[in-house]
Amino acid sequence: MKIVNILESTRPIRSDIRNAYIDFSKMTLSVVAVVTDVIRDGRPVVGYGFNSNGRYGQGGLIRERFVPRLLDADPQSLVDDTGENLDPHRIWAQLMTNEKPGGHGERSVAVGTIDMAVWDAVAKIADQPLFRLLAERYGEGTPNRRVFVYAAGGYYYPGKGLDELAHEMTGYLERGYTVVKMKIGSASLAEDCARRGSAENSRSGAASRR
Repeated sequence: MKIVNILESTRPIRSDIRNAYIDFSKMTLSVVAVVTDVIRDGRPVVGYGFNSNGRYGQGGLIRERFVPRLLDADPQSLVDDTGENLDPHRIWAQLMTNEKPGGHGERSVAVGTIDMAVWDAVAKIADQPLFRLLAERYGEGTPNRRVFVYAAGGYYYPGKGLDELAHEMTGYLERGYTVVKMKIGSASLAEDCARRGSAENSRSGAASRR
């Protein structure tokens, strides 16, 4: 088996929200498809990945540096010992060939997006949900059915006042979230203190209604 193609598309993900550093009205992301020669139900198995909102699309790095490096590799060097599936670790090593160790935040977004698509393809080829495959390979075999999550909100938004912020935060709590992250740093200290007070009041109000 082998990877036959890797496709990337940079897409806008515009929003009027902002935090202390980023205006999301100009934000983009990369969508990656890793196409394999494995055929299921008459169609090739394709793994998909995308980079998170808040990190710009990395189409240039993906198309010009990492995709050619992967497609130029010996296909057999990218599969696992069974020869029946891709090996994400060998693929990662190939992606990082001739790369200087260290930070390079933009590079990590590009490689991570491809890595996500590779793992998606691996799980599909194995005909397992990814969470189960990871539990069997790297855990005790039984997936943890509970994971910690929090609601990321409290973004700055045109016309969004304290009442709207409190309503947003209350909505998260009423849906069962116990931890909510609120953005700060893009307004004056006094305004952010007022926003924090509004958020805390919404938490108290939600708790009293339970």
